[in-house]
Amino acid sequence: MEEDNSLEKSLAWLQDLVQGAIGQELETRALDGLRITHAQKGSIRCSFVVSNHASGVDGNWHVGAIATLMDVVGAVAVYSVAHCIIASVDFSISYYSTAKIHEQVEVDAKVMANKGRLTQVMVEVRRKGNGELLAVGKQWMASKNVTVSRINGCGGGHSI
Repeated sequence: MEEDNSLEKSLAWLQDLVQGAIGQELETRALDGLRITHAQKGSIRCSFVVSNHASGVDGNWHVGAIATLMDVVGAVAVYSVAHCIIASVDFSISYYSTAKIHEQVEVDAKVMANKGRLTQVMVEVRRKGNGELLAVGKQWMASKNVTVSRINGCGGGHSI
């Protein structure tokens, strides 16, 4: 029987993204300062220090950088149970507050449902220390052992 190492693969993929070994510069900048603090199948917890790269001119953590971080950490949690991902098919985020440059936050992603080819993950971002909720996202991801190019004719997307 083949050993399931999807958690290890997903964590290695995340580390490669954070270090800029794979992916786009946008992701590397948005993830700069991310540290994994806990990981198990279907659940990933990270700490993050908001960097200059992830902030707007006002010194606040940019909502686009928050969304990128939530998307990536959510994908890692999904991959740990679904063994592959294709794309987000539904992604909604509610923003409640923001963080400033050099502020610490915690990111918690948990798989909520696995319906075969669709997996839902919920990602919460909280201020470290007082636990204030900054953002919550719910995301459905499609998973199947096919490439993105076979689905919609484009060659983009991530592969783990």
